[in-house]
Amino acid sequence: MAAFEPRDGNWRARVEDSFARQAFMEHIGARLTHLAPGEVDIEATYDSTLTQQHGFFHAGVTTTIADSAAGYAAYSLFEEGSSVLTTELKINLLAPAMGDRLVARGRVIKPGRTLTICRGDVYGITDGRERHVATALFTMMQMAGMSDDGRAGEGRR
Repeated sequence: MAAFEPRDGNWRARVEDSFARQAFMEHIGARLTHLAPGEVDIEATYDSTLTQQHGFFHAGVTTTIADSAAGYAAYSLFEEGSSVLTTELKINLLAPAMGDRLVARGRVIKPGRTLTICRGDVYGITDGRERHVATALFTMMQMAGMSDDGRAGEGRR
């Protein structure tokens, strides 16, 4: 894996602050568990309210944490005063998403000034054993001049 250099020395605080403002992440009990330039892991603990009719994690949860992990991996390399938006994603659900928790590992494949390509892999974890349940490819866009300070979209419902 290539080592990436963030364009902002305050990247870690920006990622953590932005993640803390995501009400949906809080709603599903997701948390950041790994941060490095171009790398972010997000975990969600099993809860029956996050399941589909067969008791597996819902694909929406799997996709959500993969998208956020990849998005924050890209965001960690972006310039100060910018924001991140997913512009494209393709996900393959490989196996039923089950386990005590899910972990999504977002990794930058190729950074760019405007578009950054990332991958996201999701694993179900039980008793320390991992099962690969999803893999995804993402295109993330750096929104220059649109700070991710929590004010974007205020008043929109």
